[in-house]
Amino acid sequence: MPNSVLCVEVPMRWGDMDVYGHINNVNLIRLMEEARIAGFGVPGGTGAPGSEPKVDIFSAVPEGVQILVVEHRVRYSKPLEYRNVPVKVDLWVANIKPASFDICYEFRDPVEGYVCVKASTTLAYFDPETSRVQRLSVAERESLAVIQGPSTFAR
Repeated sequence: MPNSVLCVEVPMRWGDMDVYGHINNVNLIRLMEEARIAGFGVPGGTGAPGSEPKVDIFSAVPEGVQILVVEHRVRYSKPLEYRNVPVKVDLWVANIKPASFDICYEFRDPVEGYVCVKASTTLAYFDPETSRVQRLSVAERESLAVIQGPSTFAR
């Protein structure tokens, strides 16, 4: 994990749990999304104003550009058990490339603090008018570099 990491808390819902008392793997992807938005903001043109993100990356995306998920990777080291308190998620950026980057996650048990899940999401900016992935501008790469660290997974 890098030195410049964001820590956000994401509420777990009772319905996120499977029959074993663990957060269901499908619902973990939803928690990843909630952590991304809490840490990096609501993509421009969506939703309504609310609290400010810790590092605003997404709201500055130009109008008409979409942020698309290219890939998710998830590795479970311990079960993330349902608790009635928010899960702690450490976030950072890795693998900044000309047209994509990764958001990295470590999910920690909110009571005992151990790492349960390591994950990453590869994102790309997409122009629906041209049906093409957008190259990241210098300014966009610089804003991502503020919170850059090593990849969750060796590639």
